[in-house]
Amino acid sequence: MSDLRQARAERTVQFRKDRFGMFIHWGIYSIPARGEWVRSQERISNEEYQPFFEEFDPYEYDPKAWARLAREAGMKYAVLTTKHHDGFCLFDSKLTDYKATNTPAGRDLVREYVDAFRAEGLKIGFYYSLLDWHHPDYPAFADRHHPMRGNESVREQEKDKDFSRYLAYLHGQVRELLTNYGKIDIIWFDFSYDEMKGEKWEATKLVKMVRELQPGIIIDNRLEGSGDAVGSIKTANPAFYAGDFDGPEQIIPPEGVVDVLGDPVPWEACLTLNDNWGYTAKDHNYKTAEQVVRGIVECVSKNGNILLNVGPDARGNIPEESVAILKQVGKWMQKNGRSIYGCSRCELEKPEWGRYTQNGKYIYAHIYERGIGPTAFKGLAGKIKKARLLSDNSEIKVEKPWNAGEYSDYAFINFGSTTLPDPIDTVVELELK
Repeated sequence: MSDLRQARAERTVQFRKDRFGMFIHWGIYSIPARGEWVRSQERISNEEYQPFFEEFDPYEYDPKAWARLAREAGMKYAVLTTKHHDGFCLFDSKLTDYKATNTPAGRDLVREYVDAFRAEGLKIGFYYSLLDWHHPDYPAFADRHHPMRGNESVREQEKDKDFSRYLAYLHGQVRELLTNYGKIDIIWFDFSYDEMKGEKWEATKLVKMVRELQPGIIIDNRLEGSGDAVGSIKTANPAFYAGDFDGPEQIIPPEGVVDVLGDPVPWEACLTLNDNWGYTAKDHNYKTAEQVVRGIVECVSKNGNILLNVGPDARGNIPEESVAILKQVGKWMQKNGRSIYGCSRCELEKPEWGRYTQNGKYIYAHIYERGIGPTAFKGLAGKIKKARLLSDNSEIKVEKPWNAGEYSDYAFINFGSTTLPDPIDTVVELELK
């Protein structure tokens, strides 16, 4: 194993145990409430976007409530958008006036997030956009994402742009974020595309600085990748800036993530609770608590994490639908978290009734469907020392039914009822001999 791959494995040990985190997309785009890409999608200029900056005043922002919700949901870490593609900074950067302290909010919103989430025992992550549609030196006319792409009014301005000035700004802001807020656990860069990737961002220099400032930090793979392109993280010799984990977006990889040598790559699926990252007032297409729980299980069963998004509104509140779902997930996690934290893939084949996760000698059967007759565990005949319903630790007998003579490789349990104890996911802990 290469030194970079070995270092990656060592840095992500705890990350791969925590398994569940909160993504928070929040900024002045919560005022138009049409998603965080509203500027690009609707070709909104800086001048047209400015009124949202001037009125941004999330007077109900309570990061302690956000942190408490995350902890109660069973999350172990969080990642906040300190700056999204529109260039607006939630932190008190000394390198720009385009920040929360200069809005009616009048304060460093990142500082309050860090203090609140750290107090709840959650690890701290910072999202930082490599793109910046507000900065005067970021390419506009020919860039396929910029709000002013193809706009003749900005064509003449391009000759005066100096991308090196933007790079100094980018690197300087990352330095601020990783210097001014204590220990930071995750830096989540977003994203690379076309020629805007790798050394276009001076990625080697940037990662060296990140590692010097925060030696234990882990970095995503988007200095050279994006939601649909992973960069070199899956190769035998990844680039220095390839990152510590892959970040598939809005999809759970069918087979997990492995490199070209067949070794597992740390990964984290980032998923929305509804259909948008940033607050979208008309989007009420929320996933159910059952879908979320089974999504968590699906990721862990494939050696992955899940980063689940909330998009607070312009007043600073996480939508009620999101809160209700996360509280339901938290009730399940409180009883069954042992089947998630510290767990990974089980080598048994995927069963017809659900999924497996495993932690050492403990295999966790996540049973979604009751079926007819006993529940069968292929390959575990004679190997189970104890079986317990994880939610209350009650004993479940492992038996060989009289009519199962032809199934010598199977162990069986029977719940004694026609319904499962937990319709979301009934977890049975199987302790191996």
